[in-house]
Amino acid sequence: MDPWRISTTGVSIALRVTPRGGRDGVDGVEQLSDGRSVLKVRVRAIADGGEANRAVLVLLAKSLGVPKASVTLLSGTTSRLKQVAIAGDPARLTEALRELASVKSTGIGN
Repeated sequence: MDPWRISTTGVSIALRVTPRGGRDGVDGVEQLSDGRSVLKVRVRAIADGGEANRAVLVLLAKSLGVPKASVTLLSGTTSRLKQVAIAGDPARLTEALRELASVKSTGIGN
């Protein structure tokens, strides 16, 4: 099951974010213990004053080739689990997400 949902204006993605992760990058898809799938993202920024959230939005925009203004945090401002919306062509975004997610997919506990 993919961690993103397609809408008429783009996609929404479930994320699990690791702040102070040593590098900025996407680490594939992970299945949580409750069965939900999330896209694992890590950023160098610390989780203070929204720095990590901003870094996540910039990373996703760059990775998917969309303007920063197209990426919006929907929920999870203070949580590791977040929902973001990305405006754009859903077919192109889905293809780009599949490529990002194929980097590495992990199961529960990895």
